[in-house]
Amino acid sequence: MKNLTTAIYGQLAGSAFATDINSRMFKGQAPEGTTYPYAVYMVVTDVPDHTFSEDFEDVIVQFSLFSSASGTEQIEDMYADLLTLYDENDFSIEEEDLIWMRESNTAFLVEDHTTPTGTQRIWAYHVSFDVKTLNEPYAVVWMDTPDVIFEDTTGVEFRNRS
Repeated sequence: MKNLTTAIYGQLAGSAFATDINSRMFKGQAPEGTTYPYAVYMVVTDVPDHTFSEDFEDVIVQFSLFSSASGTEQIEDMYADLLTLYDENDFSIEEEDLIWMRESNTAFLVEDHTTPTGTQRIWAYHVSFDVKTLNEPYAVVWMDTPDVIFEDTTGVEFRNRS
């Protein structure tokens, strides 16, 4: 999981989305008093999916985008640039392969945020992505010896107990 969230943050560098939010993207929550615009991302769910020879993870990642601009142009640009950066885009994750990252759900709202100067009306996009990754712990090696089923990439053999 840490590798995925690190890769998500790493993908931000130098992007149009980073420019939109002045590189203010936070994991989990923004510090109190953060200047708008900014983004927050978090892992909502992480479900392991194991097969005989593969180890997948099905993850939902949510990005929340916030803007205090008087109109919607800024938040709409942020949303479009977020999609350009992450939706159906390929990027590198340490020790994992990204199978896909797809937008799955979006909500566009006006929210009241409490700030040090009082309550402020804020434009907000909450965008969820389905992410599927593949860890590669297994390399299936069918051996002539009937009791050896496969070995992992470190050479550890898994044997049939029959």
